Amino acid sequence: MSNESAEAHRPPLLWEQHCCLPLERHADVGELARYRRPGGSFVSVNVGYAPHGADDVTGLVTNWRERIAADDRLRLVATVDDIDDAVRAGSVAVAFDLEDSGPLEGDLDRVRHFHDLGVRTMLPSYNTRNAAGGGCLDAVDEGLTGYGRALVRELNAVGMVADGSHCGARTGLDLCEASQLPVVYSHSNMRAVWDHPRNITDEQARECAVTGGVVGITGVGIFLGPNDASVDALVRHIDHAVDLVGPEHVGVSTDYPFDEGDFNAMLEQSPELYPECYTRWGAIEFMPPEGLLTVEGALRARGYPEGAVAAILGGNFRRVAERVWSQP
Repeated sequence: MSNESAEAHRPPLLWEQHCCLPLERHADVGELARYRRPGGSFVSVNVGYAPHGADDVTGLVTNWRERIAADDRLRLVATVDDIDDAVRAGSVAVAFDLEDSGPLEGDLDRVRHFHDLGVRTMLPSYNTRNAAGGGCLDAVDEGLTGYGRALVRELNAVGMVADGSHCGARTGLDLCEASQLPVVYSHSNMRAVWDHPRNITDEQARECAVTGGVVGITGVGIFLGPNDASVDALVRHIDHAVDLVGPEHVGVSTDYPFDEGDFNAMLEQSPELYPECYTRWGAIEFMPPEGLLTVEGALRARGYPEGAVAAILGGNFRRVAERVWSQP
């Protein structure tokens, strides 16, 4: 088979836009090798959220980078070309994301600092209001603040993707209005399919698409339905998003916590830390990497054409990266 023919028959790239190792320096980064597959995979790994400061994140990422670089199944990437190189080498491409702007500690110069460490996506706020904007669990969301708008300008300038997941609806809409580059909802499901405050409205999805962005349907059971982390539940949300904004603005992103047992133990022991819409079903079900690897076949079985399968599985998030990461 010629090289051109082999490329034509290569399975599409899988782009996992958000998953969670334990936020500890000794976390087993080798777990990311579970995403290895024909066609290649890119994985964005969370490196901090609201409770973490700049030093916490810097120390964590520095440690993880060293151990990822030492694992020949994984490859750190800074550009889309690096991802292509990783795919050719049979390695899982890895970059990072921040689930909150709190680790900046109010210093926008730290956006570039974290970018230099491999962070390629950042959320302004995580569930509740902070200096940048409102969260999805706030009773009232007043939208992006002046600081939040300055943050978006800095994200655009540095080449880091602005992410509306966990933000309030008004803040997410403001994010799309303020950004000059594509915005994503990296791991957010459709509220019209399952009414949960962590899910986004049709308006949010449409405005995200207007920016050229992508909605990443996520594999958390309580966000997909009544604690249903099945592939069928995930595809139901994909179907709605595709009907709404087209297959070119939809992706996948599990939000899988590799320490799910510890998370659910904490949830059982301290239910007061989360609202009832998180705790009512007991232990939360999550879609693991092995489940995500079956989505490609499920989409084909549903009748999605090859081009749409490739776009949803990874091509759309890759397109956003090509547009945003390339900023000087």
